[in-house]
Amino acid sequence: MADLDALRDRFARALRGARGGAAGPDPAPYADNLLARWREPQRRYHTLAHLTAVLDHVDLLREHAADPDAVRLAAWFHDAVYLPERSENEERSARLAERALPEAGVPEATTAEVARLVRLTVSHDPADGDRNGQVLCDADLAVLASPPSAYAAYTAAVREEYHFVPNDAFRSGRAAVLRQLLALPRLFRTPYGQREWEATARYNLTAELEMLSLDDTPAP
Repeated sequence: MADLDALRDRFARALRGARGGAAGPDPAPYADNLLARWREPQRRYHTLAHLTAVLDHVDLLREHAADPDAVRLAAWFHDAVYLPERSENEERSARLAERALPEAGVPEATTAEVARLVRLTVSHDPADGDRNGQVLCDADLAVLASPPSAYAAYTAAVREEYHFVPNDAFRSGRAAVLRQLLALPRLFRTPYGQREWEATARYNLTAELEMLSLDDTPAP
């Protein structure tokens, strides 16, 4: 069960950090709006548990970020708009950040950076030297390096989110996603991610892809 008070505190600290010491409105209403979004009933994987995990991983990787508070805010917004049947969730989430953060007292440049980072989670392919992007993408993909039972729970939750997609279509689409990820030269871009997560994540992705291929094999 997520600790909502702890999450509100984490959002408030990130927002105040992004303001750079300038005064601004109470963070609580903004935190509560985001928390309500992350608790919507259509979510099975993109839940408060996922948000908390991404925030934890951003904190773990914070030394690699140029602006850790901007990355934390991007984590809050990156799936704030999430409808499994829609393809523009990241764009809509970025636009939400562009509306909410200036009102919350965040400078224009930092708001633009948060929105850029949210949009980057479409591809999870940050440029060399994009330290903030590397941290956010690594934090978002860290689930791929989970132990077997946790990885199985992750894949089951993803399937539940797409319960409306027929099995054959889901397997085909999921396999395409896995191949796209495996085709990346590196899944993780921070030194920590490359050292601690890369090999396990590739093993998990390859094993899942093999299982999906077995499911497609015609019965004798």
